[in-house]
Amino acid sequence: MSTVSNHTKTTKAIARPVEAPGAEAYLQQVSDVLKRLPFALIDQVTDGLWNAYREDRAVYLFGNGGSAALASHCACDLGKGTIMNGHRRFRVLALTDNLPLLTAWANDASFADVFAEQLRSFLRKDDVVFAFSASGNSPNVLNALSLAQELGALTIGLTGFQGGKMKALCGLCVVIPSENMQVIEDLHLSVTHSIFTSLRARIVEVTSQRRLAVAASSRGSS
Repeated sequence: MSTVSNHTKTTKAIARPVEAPGAEAYLQQVSDVLKRLPFALIDQVTDGLWNAYREDRAVYLFGNGGSAALASHCACDLGKGTIMNGHRRFRVLALTDNLPLLTAWANDASFADVFAEQLRSFLRKDDVVFAFSASGNSPNVLNALSLAQELGALTIGLTGFQGGKMKALCGLCVVIPSENMQVIEDLHLSVTHSIFTSLRARIVEVTSQRRLAVAASSRGSS
């Protein structure tokens, strides 16, 4: 008869889970894709938004899921972060932020039209629509871009993978060259922050030039 306690008997080794990639491996993916971004095209997007600012045109942003969050984030950056005392503000609106209106259109019409129907109320020729879609194939994004084209707006897209159907509907379309959704979304935010930083720097420069001109005029008349 064994005198060994059940608590001291040798148990089978518990299999360890397959080791998942760590932070360094993931961020290396981000770094590799970052080096392949279409920088000149991103600068063209900045130019398009700069022209809208100078001409007092409105900018409308939209997307789904994480891209909806990015639309709101970017609208906050442009609408608040570019303010200089006494100077023109960006006229920017995220179509993702009015939840009652968005769900009303989804319920009474179709979710595929939640952005297009909002644009019908506001969009004017030469305004800007800025669409975010990692896949480039979201029906409500495509419908809004199609309407914007019809109304003569500048259409800008930020997407990933191969660009999807939205590429054909955008005057300017930045495609993140990756097949990884998380990497695409990471770099979408980086791209919008780079655009914001450049726009803010331009506004600061214009503001500084105006102040210098006013100071010079004051000295000349004294």
